[in-house]
Amino acid sequence: MKKESVANGWYKGYTPWLFLFPTVIGLAVFRLIPIGASFFLGFTDWNLLSKPVFNGLNNYKELFSDSEFIGIIGNTIQFSVLYVLGSMLFGLLLALLIDVKMHGIGFFRACIYLPVITSAVAVGIVWNWLLGPGFGLVNIAIEAIGLTPPYWLSDAKYALNTVTFVQVWKMSGYYMILFLAGLQTLPKETLEAARVDGASPLQTFFRVKLPLFSPTMFFVLTVTIIDSFKNFELIYAMTKGGPQNATNTLVYDVYLNAFAYYRVGFASAISLVLFVFVGAMTLFNFYVKKYWANPWE
Repeated sequence: MKKESVANGWYKGYTPWLFLFPTVIGLAVFRLIPIGASFFLGFTDWNLLSKPVFNGLNNYKELFSDSEFIGIIGNTIQFSVLYVLGSMLFGLLLALLIDVKMHGIGFFRACIYLPVITSAVAVGIVWNWLLGPGFGLVNIAIEAIGLTPPYWLSDAKYALNTVTFVQVWKMSGYYMILFLAGLQTLPKETLEAARVDGASPLQTFFRVKLPLFSPTMFFVLTVTIIDSFKNFELIYAMTKGGPQNATNTLVYDVYLNAFAYYRVGFASAISLVLFVFVGAMTLFNFYVKKYWANPWE
């Protein structure tokens, strides 16, 4: 006991806080303080060169009376819905395909995951080339079978869905890894019992795997919803919000107003709207969790 007390003599009640202190400082400086400053700036008129001038709710009145901004909200919702559905569907399908034990499966997992760690700007540039009218490989292949390809990124009807598809293609490997981790933690005894009882693969998936898998589904859904609002890089690299504002979303509009139009107060108001969107969707997901993501309750 004496040796143990000597060895641990350096430990004090405040010792854990010393280790947490750098992280807390980083959280405050790079997260909490900017959020508070953005909330304050949303009620000001500031162009980065002069002092912020308090203007009350004028920024928010201008936002919600602007039909263009309502369209941007619609773009954001459309992108998020398609991204969440597409990423979860393809991520789960990929996880089911590679949830096998075979020689070289790690190579295929790495190939599927590779777009996730590739720069979004690089991905956008490559897909811009692939989808380019006249010279893009995708359009050349479509023309080769006798069809007329659309203008993927310069037609307002297709641009947003095209960017969403590229984002889903890039990130599906990430959600595949999350789904795969969940699949590999399922109790083998339960799956084996279902097989012995004569359950088909589809019955095993929908009646055994999916209920046990629902906590993982909930986690991935929450992460995907949050990620769906972080779509700046690809939009900047592929369309810059065009054509005719067809691919402009809330996060890209924050960038435009802050660093292109120098309306930092207005951009802060938009960022608060975005914050409310993300928070509301996350809270709603947690609320409905009890109805589908608690198989043991």
